[in-house]
Amino acid sequence: MRLVVVGAGGRMGRELMRAVLDNADCTLAGAIEREGSPLLGQDAGTLSGLAPCGVNVTDDPLPLFASAQGVLDFTSPAASVEFVALAAQARLVHVIGTTGFADADLARIQAAARHAVVVRSGNMSLGVNLLAALVRQAATALPGFDLEILEMHHRHKVDAPSGTALLLGEAAAEGREVALGDVSVRSRDGHTGARVPGSIGFATLRGGSVIGEHSVILAGEGERIVLSHAAGDRAIFARGAVHAALWARGRNPGQYSMTDVLGLADPVR
Repeated sequence: MRLVVVGAGGRMGRELMRAVLDNADCTLAGAIEREGSPLLGQDAGTLSGLAPCGVNVTDDPLPLFASAQGVLDFTSPAASVEFVALAAQARLVHVIGTTGFADADLARIQAAARHAVVVRSGNMSLGVNLLAALVRQAATALPGFDLEILEMHHRHKVDAPSGTALLLGEAAAEGREVALGDVSVRSRDGHTGARVPGSIGFATLRGGSVIGEHSVILAGEGERIVLSHAAGDRAIFARGAVHAALWARGRNPGQYSMTDVLGLADPVR
């Protein structure tokens, strides 16, 4: 499968290129960076820490999209909504690991998914998506337990709560058949009063070089359950994205998630 990596010079862009170059089932068809980037013209293999591969970084996606079959995208909301429109025109599989989208951005992605296959997830790892399935099941089984989500990431992360924390929150809300926006509590400060029954709380930590740590806490009377995941290597997200692209090839147009990719759409039984 011929895959293009956008945002090739970023931390995840380099991981994505390594994952593609290391996978025998796909080939790197292009590497894209922003206009004016000092990385333009560099060999993508060298940039990703591997041997030269003969693919140079460019700022023009159109010719690459015309000859590719899929796009891997961990850029920014503004960039992703532009790329999803181009990918839809070319009928490419578009795997989106970008987080921090506004509602208007999500509407544009959904519109593009009417014409092409889009796989979007706040986290591409197998472990996190299994965790989400377990959270959904636990939220269903323990409706009276208070539910809190704690996440920590490196000091450079710009959005909060993380896309993964929101993914886990959505799983919990689905398990309790409520809308996350109706029960979400994003911050607590000062005299907040007692905890609102049925709410789903989020706590955010930032510091150091932490790649990603998430815990979902279900607290009942006299007992507490903690479901956790720790990411020790960004490569897990890149490998998951490549897996998603290969899974999506030949699917009907629509927007899919890693839950679909991994066959975890139903709660674990």
